[in-house]
Amino acid sequence: MHLMLPTSLGVNPQTGLMSGFSRRYEKRLQDLADIYFDGDAFTRLARENSNLVTYEVYDFRPSDRPGDLIFGTSILYPGRVGDEFFMTRGHVHARADRPEIYYCQEGQGLMLMESPDGRTETLEMTPQTIAYVPPFWIHRSVNLGPGTLVTVFCYPSDAGQDYEIIARAGGMRHLVVADKEPPGWRLAENPRYTPRTPEEVARVVATGVTD
Repeated sequence: MHLMLPTSLGVNPQTGLMSGFSRRYEKRLQDLADIYFDGDAFTRLARENSNLVTYEVYDFRPSDRPGDLIFGTSILYPGRVGDEFFMTRGHVHARADRPEIYYCQEGQGLMLMESPDGRTETLEMTPQTIAYVPPFWIHRSVNLGPGTLVTVFCYPSDAGQDYEIIARAGGMRHLVVADKEPPGWRLAENPRYTPRTPEEVARVVATGVTD
């Protein structure tokens, strides 16, 4: 029997930097033109600093074997595009019946989730809280605070990601926008959103492995 060796990785609780990672990637403002509703506000901000890093991800991939786990850290910086807070691109898992957890280490944020048929749910993320994203839910992280939002994530190695499911619908059904009243944010309907057809919903559900 060939056994993988146990591995320990260090994570800086304030910055989210992880040692021994397999992969690192970052998203700059110029990479995210299609995820914000206010195009004019995006153009103004991008004109000032299109290379601004809005978030970065470190992950560790022991193997692609079904049953294994991928884990890592997500570092989402503070900022706004118009009234919308900085956020990740978001995805559903390519095998949509795979769940994911996010442990918040630092900052104040929100897990914005949408079911394939358009129901919205949110989970606030504060330090030492865990957000559980169940199977089949589209999800993205939103930074609501003045500081960096640092989360540790974990999901099955065979889950994969479908990033285009949001773009195909014109965005997620709701926008997370700043509000003068507590808690400082609210959900607003996305005018560009197009509900998925029953056939599209069925295709998402069919990606799940049921055996």
